[in-house]
Amino acid sequence: MCARILSHHRRQFPSIDCLPIYRSIGEVHVTTGSAPVCHSAALSSFYSSWSGGDLLAPTASAAAGQKERLWRKFFADPSQWWDGRLQKVNAKYPDFKHKKTHEVLWLDDRQKPLWVEAEMDAMALRLDRCLWNRSLARNVKAGRYEKAMEIFQQMQEQGMSPDKFTFLPVLNACASLRALEQGRHAHEQIVKSCCESNVFVGTSLVDMYAKCGSLEDAWRVFNKMPSRNVVSWNVMILGHVKCGQGHKALELFKQMQHEGVQPSCVTFTGVLNACASVVALEEGRHAHEQIILCGYDSNEFVQNSLIDMYAKCGSMEDAWRVFCKIPSPHVVSWNAMISGYVRCGQGQNALELFRKMQQEGVQPDGITYVGVLNACASVVALEEGRQAHEKIIQSGCELDVFVGNSLIDMYVKCGSMEDAWRVFNKMPSHDVVSWSAMLSGLVKHGQGQYALELFQQMQQEGVQPGPVTFVAVLNACASVLALEEGRHVHEQLIQHGCDSNIFVQSSLVNMYAKCGSMEDAWRVFYQMPSRNVVSWTAMLHGYAMHGLGNEALAHFEQMCQQGVKINDVTFVCLLSACSHAGLADEGLHYFDSMGSVYCISATLENYACIVDLLGRAGRLLEAEDFVNTMPFEPNVDVWKTLLGACKIHGHVQMGERIAKRVVDLDPADAASYVLLSNIYAAAGKWDLSVNVKQHRKESSMKKQPDRMWIGLD
Repeated sequence: MCARILSHHRRQFPSIDCLPIYRSIGEVHVTTGSAPVCHSAALSSFYSSWSGGDLLAPTASAAAGQKERLWRKFFADPSQWWDGRLQKVNAKYPDFKHKKTHEVLWLDDRQKPLWVEAEMDAMALRLDRCLWNRSLARNVKAGRYEKAMEIFQQMQEQGMSPDKFTFLPVLNACASLRALEQGRHAHEQIVKSCCESNVFVGTSLVDMYAKCGSLEDAWRVFNKMPSRNVVSWNVMILGHVKCGQGHKALELFKQMQHEGVQPSCVTFTGVLNACASVVALEEGRHAHEQIILCGYDSNEFVQNSLIDMYAKCGSMEDAWRVFCKIPSPHVVSWNAMISGYVRCGQGQNALELFRKMQQEGVQPDGITYVGVLNACASVVALEEGRQAHEKIIQSGCELDVFVGNSLIDMYVKCGSMEDAWRVFNKMPSHDVVSWSAMLSGLVKHGQGQYALELFQQMQQEGVQPGPVTFVAVLNACASVLALEEGRHVHEQLIQHGCDSNIFVQSSLVNMYAKCGSMEDAWRVFYQMPSRNVVSWTAMLHGYAMHGLGNEALAHFEQMCQQGVKINDVTFVCLLSACSHAGLADEGLHYFDSMGSVYCISATLENYACIVDLLGRAGRLLEAEDFVNTMPFEPNVDVWKTLLGACKIHGHVQMGERIAKRVVDLDPADAASYVLLSNIYAAAGKWDLSVNVKQHRKESSMKKQPDRMWIGLD
């Protein structure tokens, strides 16, 4: 009955908004029918009121409030509308129908109240913005960051004002693209939109600035945030770790705890990474204790971060203890342990762990193979490296550029340049690391000229060289004494902005010194804003090569005054300088001070320098006694050094003894026979000299001829 009456009123008086009148005289129960239903008493009262002609005056103001409450309670959320449309489709049906409650709301399209028009316009705007925001979020989630920024720009061009849900994916895109300027532009709009105080927007701003490397801007936003949650602190801690400020990250963690913010597993992951970056073992152990108290010690990400932290801090015992407590270690945990052993110089342990990993049925991934190949390279295990290569081919990881680069590096360090070339040529694409590894390998194996040719090919293919590339190329120039090529490379590295890299600068000093231009070496050395032990040692090596013994000693004393941490390589150059300059007593003095003053253990190479120093000074018996009392087993090069001294000073008897030692260690070494033959010839023992030459010819031994590069045009 109610439905028929209301329908009648709609037909007779289409301009009258019936629902407010109808709702003002009794509580309306809206149902799933086509029209509201009311109590019969209310209906009678309504009909008599309408019959008397007093229809609109007593009911309009009261009805408006009730209608607004109905709207806000059931229909303000467009996602719950039956068909999600803003415009009415059929006059016979209600304007809005709720999906869940099936309640309906009737409005007269020809005379809608102004507040309904406003609500509808605002809702249309919110729906449009919601569609834009969803499109932004979808593209960011799929990694299409450039597309997301294009959508954001189109949204603004069409006059759509962004809200906090717009800015979250936009800031994420800026962070992923490292687009600092676009991020700053978005920040300006956030301030205009009054969204900066929102904790999620503020946190996203901090994250964007940190990932773009602008910690100053990140701090500025962080300090202005009215409230900060654990995520806000996490992005600040991780941002400082990523920017190489581990100590500051640890300070932030302490401040976070002081303010009463409870850390999460993500917090501890960042803190452990900070400890690893600054080798803060004690702080890492303290963080481990807190992790156990907070109950995060069973979290997989935290466990892997603990292993990585202990490994990078040099405590593989603690790393192994954490690893053994994991019930079923994931491949990431195995990778962390293998990489840790390699980093700590325990390549054999890494290979043993890899075998155990396979026995337990854990499938290796590309990162596993990179760690295993690095282990093979560190212990020069060529056969194990080849076996790993076979497994890599079977797993389909050979095409991965990182695995390919590790294969090249392993073969180079294990002395198999043929295999390295084979891998390099099979790679579908090469990055700068691939080229640099091949260049370094060629230089290491005495093929400097081929390295320079490969560098030209790299440039022809449009690959931009990096600092490691230039270090290899400069070493190639030094190995073949290519001064002009070295100067050309110097110009190129300035153009590429690598001239401020301390390792490139040290290689420049070394290249100029070896190529005979000490003036250029001096110029580069003194223009360096900061110098490390490599830079100082490179200059010291230059003095040694040019026989400038006194200058080398003065340079060494200056190193000590500057507080440079001296190593055994520094002493090799210093002792070599003393040897070439005839400063035997000074050399012996510095050799004795290695352990007593500088706390450096002498290596076999340091002992070889003393043998050369005594031999050049003619103190042959003393040199022989020194060799026989060495804490190392003398190799063939040590004996050949002493044999060369016997030739210089014509000591036949000792030459015979030493030559026998050399032949016992390396029967195929032709150079020792040549030296002994020359010793006999210098002493006038021509028959013995001829016998040695004849024995060498019968043995089909050939001395490797010396070579010399000559640059033309």
